Amino acid sequence: MPSPNKHQTLLAFDFGLKQMGVAFGQTLTCTAKGLRILKSTNGIPNWDQVEKLLTEWQPDVILVGLPLNMNSSESELSRLARKFARRLHGRFNIEVLMVDERLTSQDVKASLREAGEGGRVDLTKIDHLAAALILQSWLDDPSLGQTP
Repeated sequence: MPSPNKHQTLLAFDFGLKQMGVAFGQTLTCTAKGLRILKSTNGIPNWDQVEKLLTEWQPDVILVGLPLNMNSSESELSRLARKFARRLHGRFNIEVLMVDERLTSQDVKASLREAGEGGRVDLTKIDHLAAALILQSWLDDPSLGQTP
């Protein structure tokens, strides 16, 4: 949870089996920005790349998108995202919270199409923007965060 008296920085991950989007945000201005996409194999990233991001951005909190079904039930992908979140916490000893990510990728695609960029942007390469949307939703309402 953000402390009202302390500026916090955050990284967010849009979990995926083949790639993960990463975004940075902070509580001072309550803004989020997509950073990059990391390749993953069966939901496992290159941990050295993750460590470099954590060293560079020094987050106080890490958010991981929780892919829920539309009826709020969990799936195998939800289980794997929670496992990834627990590994992040275990490896780096940083607070990790899960945030419901339903429809974030679709929202980003729709926004790009509305902006007239749908034809120029590879819509399979937007996971960092989805991560920014996950982070922004948490900045707007920190009660959305839950432990893995």
